[in-house]
Amino acid sequence: MSTDVKLPSPAMEAVLRKNDNPKMTGYVRDFAEHLSTTRQLTEHTVRNYINDLVPFVEYLEAHEGGYLDKTDRLFLRGYLASLVTDEFERSSIARKLSALKSFYRFLRNEGIIETDPADLVVGPRKEKKLPAIASSFEIERLLDEPNTTTNAGIRDRALLELLYGAGLRVSEANSTDVADIDLENREIRVIGKGSKPRIALFGSQAADWIEKYLSYVRPRFVSRNTESALWMNQSGGRLSARSMQRIVKKYALAAGLDPDFHTHSLRHSFATHLLDGGADLRVVQDLLGHTSPATTQIYTHISAEQARNVYLGAHPRASKKKSTDNSGDTKSEHFESAT
Repeated sequence: MSTDVKLPSPAMEAVLRKNDNPKMTGYVRDFAEHLSTTRQLTEHTVRNYINDLVPFVEYLEAHEGGYLDKTDRLFLRGYLASLVTDEFERSSIARKLSALKSFYRFLRNEGIIETDPADLVVGPRKEKKLPAIASSFEIERLLDEPNTTTNAGIRDRALLELLYGAGLRVSEANSTDVADIDLENREIRVIGKGSKPRIALFGSQAADWIEKYLSYVRPRFVSRNTESALWMNQSGGRLSARSMQRIVKKYALAAGLDPDFHTHSLRHSFATHLLDGGADLRVVQDLLGHTSPATTQIYTHISAEQARNVYLGAHPRASKKKSTDNSGDTKSEHFESAT
């Protein structure tokens, strides 16, 4: 066993120094060496794997004296329950379980254990985080941020208008050419996920800004190598997806939007605002280029959450209030808000 292998994890080194079971120490070091040499993972990644094993090694030492042959599926479920009790986030628990599964798989492949008790252990369901979106008022603030007295400002305004107005992915906007856009019919042909083409629609305001960009700005940016590209940088190259992301982030922060707001948030906002305006879910699905309606379904949850927040903030009896009775005593009045 590679008991002399130096771990890239100081936390695990400290745990193993207190561990009374030399076999367990050897197993962890062998696993680290396997990750580094056989799987050729970076030192940073190996350190993350080993760090995620630290709570397990500590739990094993405390409950079974560090002996792996005493572990089974029930024991591992108890370990996961201890992580919940210790208030680890679900994403952190899932990551630790993934590292543990890799560790047990390594032990089985090496013939150290006959059966893998971690194989059938299921972690906690991942929390579904609603994407960052902006209200219509916040979108207006965002769109007003670019300085449209400059060429870059006109381009940026036109780009923001299209991303929001058509609900495009940044990859779709990045790959479009001038020939793909039809200003008269306010349509743009894009290539979505899975190389699936679709026609996206945009409004009159987006059309006006795109026309300004095409007429006055793009001719000053274009070069022979990028004559077909719709969106250009000032050096004459196609505007990269990364540059588009930076543009959106810059104006979102300037407009005081959620720090998590990014290019895809414009697409989320596009879909949510359509549903809030009464659009049919199937229509929104087609406009977004989603293959399955289940993918679009998240936006109905966002709209419901928005409705709840508006209700709680606006209705006089939707939240806890303080009232005073005739005796002068203050009492709490509770009202259960509807979902």
